[in-house]
Amino acid sequence: MSGLPADDTIDCEFTVEGSGPPLLLIHGIGAARDTWRFMTDDLAEHHTVIRYDLRGHGDSPLGDPTFELGHLVNDLERVRERTGFETVHLAGHSLGGMIGPAYARRFPERVRSLGLLSTAAFRTDDDSAKVQGVVSTMRSEGIPNILPTLTDRWYTDAFIEANPDIVRRRLDQVIACDPETFLNVFRIYATFEMGPWLHEITHRSLVLTGEFDGGCNPRLNTHIAEALPDAELVILEGLKHSILLEAGPLVAEHLLRFLAHADGSTP
Repeated sequence: MSGLPADDTIDCEFTVEGSGPPLLLIHGIGAARDTWRFMTDDLAEHHTVIRYDLRGHGDSPLGDPTFELGHLVNDLERVRERTGFETVHLAGHSLGGMIGPAYARRFPERVRSLGLLSTAAFRTDDDSAKVQGVVSTMRSEGIPNILPTLTDRWYTDAFIEANPDIVRRRLDQVIACDPETFLNVFRIYATFEMGPWLHEITHRSLVLTGEFDGGCNPRLNTHIAEALPDAELVILEGLKHSILLEAGPLVAEHLLRFLAHADGSTP
């Protein structure tokens, strides 16, 4: 990652809302900055909220489709530079929860705190085989044919039944994403392992996931929180992977409480 050329960077599209200490949000695979929409208003009451589209997602250009996680770290640093903030709080969901710590490892002086939401590390061989099996199935059967599996992994049955428009909008984002880009970011998510160096990340961190998140489950998140020197673990009861869309206000509540401690405004 550190060997990447400095100019191998994409100018990603971003939005800035609210006022207060800067909070930069990093979405996950096949999503876009609007995946934070159900919590942005709450967060923006206390923070300057920066949301951006990863390269090849939303309104951001793609560049070379064979990028690695280090390129996503480059892009994040460019977003920070363009906002003009010297330091930021970071919170990332799923793949974003891997980009954030990798960024903090490379640019520790730029990070105030970290939120690792519904992400994974310390996978067993069986864990890795399952997630890489999803990538293989998408390659062999096509991404549209795996959408029912993703829907079941991401949302509870009750949410799917009550909110078909939200679910459909998220799946449409996946379909709209360039297939090779989607498969590439899924490969990065499936193969990247931050466990060996998480103990180096000394920033105050919030580790949060859903009780029934199959790929980013409480077992893995417990290991993440134990590896980080200064971390809080929160397990959201009854939820699966797509906590930003299914329980945005609840996630915002936990994040705001954590950020208040990280900024020193509460004891």
